[in-house]
Amino acid sequence: MLDFPRLAQSPRLLLEADLWPVQGDRFQPTGFPDLGAATYTRPDGIEMLLVESAQSMANRLEAVCWDDSLDDLVPELDGMPYVTVNLSSATGKPRTSSILEFHRLNSPYIMSSSEGFADRLASEAGLVARSKQKKGDSGGDSTRGMIDIAGLAKACFRFDPNSVLHGVFLEKIDGRARLVRLLSAFIEAENVKSAESGGVKLDRVQPRGSAKDGYGNVPFRRIEYVAERVTAYFSLDLATLGGYNLPEPASRLLISLALWKIRKLLSGSLRLRTACDLEVKEFRVTRPSRFEIPGVDSLTAAVSKAIAECRQAQFFADPPITQLTWSPPKRTKKADAAKNDDGTQEDSEDGDDDGDAPGE
Repeated sequence: MLDFPRLAQSPRLLLEADLWPVQGDRFQPTGFPDLGAATYTRPDGIEMLLVESAQSMANRLEAVCWDDSLDDLVPELDGMPYVTVNLSSATGKPRTSSILEFHRLNSPYIMSSSEGFADRLASEAGLVARSKQKKGDSGGDSTRGMIDIAGLAKACFRFDPNSVLHGVFLEKIDGRARLVRLLSAFIEAENVKSAESGGVKLDRVQPRGSAKDGYGNVPFRRIEYVAERVTAYFSLDLATLGGYNLPEPASRLLISLALWKIRKLLSGSLRLRTACDLEVKEFRVTRPSRFEIPGVDSLTAAVSKAIAECRQAQFFADPPITQLTWSPPKRTKKADAAKNDDGTQEDSEDGDDDGDAPGE
């Protein structure tokens, strides 16, 4: 059983998991455009490597909630609310959801749905969606004075607790409507050295063919790494969660869900990429001291109990799955007129072409 009273006295819950490749010693870290592997040197001279970023770990922690074969939440999370969107004229999968979307509730498919969900969410949070603002409102934000972050958290929790846990930036409603991540994670390797190798893409038909057209023999360089230690770090921000002043069953659900996600991720496949297949050697809590995390089965029971309590207390949307529809925006004469003769798009003076701001 989780000791919730003990957690109420701690500002954060910190966990670590020692990892190691399932075979051999080499592994491939995450890479970034124009940067490659993210290496750095600590002040004591130890070479470090970022194996998996906070953004990627958030995606992996969310992925354990979803069953692709059912196109729905895994059975253990039955009854937990989220938003699903039917995509009209879709050529691939006919729908998406707040669990799968990178911006969660701020996904453009959710915020621009036919049912006007942005207005509904804004109203629940005590805000006014930008679509209903009058021209000339200061700064383009809907609320004068400070935003009620606790009210925003309650509104987001009602439709999608996952967005509260992993953070969301509702810039389409108000540029200040942001919930930071409560659950964060990353993987680092300590005292690393590069393991360089290479290979050749063989073309048995045209070995001297044009590489830019996909032909010919193409040699390539490969850089993997070995390390003295590989560690996954997890942090649950209990102080910020407490500041949301959520009802006790809601807070218990978020804590139980966060720990369930961590346990599910670590107990499943940690094949982060083709040449990075890891397994857990040791799992521990570093803060608060001598705190124990239950196993998956106990956490599943805790999550199910909290879901039932929240639903009975009407903290969830009814029905819990909010179903929306998104249709591609229609082309307008104004947009066509903004095109140059060469087909390029000019900047829009009224901001119609503003992109989505990065979220948590």
